Amino acid sequence: MTVTAADLRDRVRGLLAAHPPATTDRADFLGARFDAGLAWVHYPQGLGGLGADPALQAVVDAELAAAGAPDNDPRRIGIGLGMAAPTILAYGTEEQKQRFLRPLWTGEEVWCQLFSEPGAGSDLAALGTRAVRDGEGDWVVDGQKVWTSSAHLARWAILIARTDPDAPKHRGITYFLCDMTDPGVEVRPLRQITGEAEFNEVFLTGVRIPDSHRLGEVGDGWAVARTTLMNERVAIGGARIPREGGMIGRAARTWRDRPELRTHDLHRRLLDLWVDAEVARLTGERLRQQLATGRPGPEGSAMKLAFARLNQQISGLEVEILAQDGLLYDDWTMRRPELVDFTGREAGYRYLRSKGNSIEGGTSEVLLNIVAERVLGLPAEPRDDKDVPWKDLAR
Repeated sequence: MTVTAADLRDRVRGLLAAHPPATTDRADFLGARFDAGLAWVHYPQGLGGLGADPALQAVVDAELAAAGAPDNDPRRIGIGLGMAAPTILAYGTEEQKQRFLRPLWTGEEVWCQLFSEPGAGSDLAALGTRAVRDGEGDWVVDGQKVWTSSAHLARWAILIARTDPDAPKHRGITYFLCDMTDPGVEVRPLRQITGEAEFNEVFLTGVRIPDSHRLGEVGDGWAVARTTLMNERVAIGGARIPREGGMIGRAARTWRDRPELRTHDLHRRLLDLWVDAEVARLTGERLRQQLATGRPGPEGSAMKLAFARLNQQISGLEVEILAQDGLLYDDWTMRRPELVDFTGREAGYRYLRSKGNSIEGGTSEVLLNIVAERVLGLPAEPRDDKDVPWKDLAR
């Protein structure tokens, strides 16, 4: 049976009648919304959805927003929503889907990503964190991860580790779901140029992960991780924003509020970036529509590239518009924030924080290769490590 917009409005009305937002506990309301299939409408029934057209999610969101219903604070739980959930849906067992998707969506359990390592960032497949099977039972994990957003808040992590050092680097990796509260998991803050520590390094020492928390087949972790990475790049670069929203909106507001700082050159550059931002926004909307019937493809890498470039150029222009005021920065106090707030802070923060956009979620250099090879069909760069056992690679 095809689910229509009218069907969804009826379901929303039923949800609101049974759980009035004004008198219902926030967590209870979110749980009821998930159970009603109104969390991700395109997910299967019983997993927060109804198997509906993904485009109909906007109908549900608009109806609930108009009723003053609480959302699940998506920026705080973005890693879970944008990366862990679609990977669990694609590769998880039914038990894993039932266990993890509901508290992930309601925000009861925050997730982080244990992928990058000190010696395996851009070349992620070179990772050295080891997972060794203890007989037929648990996996014992030892290693170090780095640049882990929200690790200080997370209950769960998506983790890739090397399970076969004799195999080539892409074929000896396995994907796990790691409980961040388990013994042997140590989280240390990494202070950034902004003064904050939203990132962390994570040390894993004898961490035991049950085989029931393995996602996908042993040795197939790279394929699973690619699903995560492609979803990550769409989540970072293709987030839905209104016209003149996000960073360009803040720069345009500064321009309008400070007429005494305007020059012809700044005006021309702002217009150029406004057009670029609008093109990127519309391209992202088209990409989301194309992805509605399948998994994200390499095109998401192009969106993430555009996101990084625009954020850095727009924030740099805003600092120039503000002249000496653009050099101000409100607070260098060491903090461990729950989210990155690009538009809610001052121009100095946006300028400093955007420097990381060309690194996180895949460096711009790596993404350029992906776009060249997998979108444009250009010849791949020569590689002499593709079929060499990982243990024999120079490190």
